Amino acid sequence: MTKCYLSYNNITTSMGFDTHTVFDYLKNGDSAIQLVKDSTRFYKPFFGAVIPTETLESKFKTLESKNKFTRLEKMLLLSLSKTIKASGIEINNRVGLIISTTKGNIDVLEDQNHFPKDRAYLGQLGQIIKDYFNFKNDAIVISNACVSGILSVAIAKRYLQEGIYDHIFIVAGDLISDFVLSGFNSFHAISDAPCRPYDQDRVGINLGEAAVSVLVTSDKNHLSDDAVEILGEGSCNDANHISGPSRTGEGLFRSIKSALKEAHITPNQIDYLSAHGTATLFNDEMEAIAFDRLGLNHTPLHSLKGYFGHTLGASGLLETIIGMQSLYQNTLIASAGFKTLGISKPLHIITETTPKKLRTFLKTASGFGGCNTAVLFRKVS
Repeated sequence: MTKCYLSYNNITTSMGFDTHTVFDYLKNGDSAIQLVKDSTRFYKPFFGAVIPTETLESKFKTLESKNKFTRLEKMLLLSLSKTIKASGIEINNRVGLIISTTKGNIDVLEDQNHFPKDRAYLGQLGQIIKDYFNFKNDAIVISNACVSGILSVAIAKRYLQEGIYDHIFIVAGDLISDFVLSGFNSFHAISDAPCRPYDQDRVGINLGEAAVSVLVTSDKNHLSDDAVEILGEGSCNDANHISGPSRTGEGLFRSIKSALKEAHITPNQIDYLSAHGTATLFNDEMEAIAFDRLGLNHTPLHSLKGYFGHTLGASGLLETIIGMQSLYQNTLIASAGFKTLGISKPLHIITETTPKKLRTFLKTASGFGGCNTAVLFRKVS
């Protein structure tokens, strides 16, 4: 079977516009979550992580584009341009493009937005990103709730193993809009303080916005220093509820089992676990049950939502790239906001950022509609 790798990458968030800068913030324990009061964009204040508009506009000017782009498009173009440049790969018909997002340009539907309403179609977003970089093949848009970012990695791997492409660029992103904010608020899921995944005092999520990109390749000649091999992946929909996860963690359990089977490794060979960890009562409990069923209780685990908020379709890929850096720098990042275990099963939550020799990690994600994805990675260098 063809080996596949995650290689050159970029993270664009309110913490910074490159991966190394962002990881340094995490090592220092810095969080991007703060009280956001911007009446020009949002109908109410909230705790979250928002990219400053002035910074985004300033950075985007470096691309010297004369066309008009939406806020999300600017985020995606900025991130992907850096990853393509770093890779040195020429865009030809053997190079694919995957875009991961949950809502795309949803903000164009708001009254104050001046872009055409049809810009909200995900196919339009794919065409815009494709045309900007002159990709030869149509963009593949993955929009499967909050597993979209990590699911894109699994799908890219399958395309490479089928011999359809030699390289695939993935770019993932979502922004915070009134639509997204009001939607989560209607579930009473928004926390009125920085979120606390797995903690007994957690009350809900923070939202965040980000754009991230990565090269997925089968060519070992195009590997970055922090590259990782994709060992195995699995996805399963538990079909439990339109928004609520399975109480038994069945979908996540089966996804991880599939990934382990393909990777030919056992749970005790996983050095650390990058969990979804939204800080909602049902999600955290479901994950704890699934991890317990798999014997992952003693595996060091964190959620990164306390640093970036929940970045929706970007979250799975964002947290994967942080995992790549953790392996490369042999550093376990603490789970921000955690103090006292607030779930029914014992988990080894990382409470302090710690140096540790690392080789493998597991990334999991779960989302609305019962979707679950798990992918196992191993350090190359």
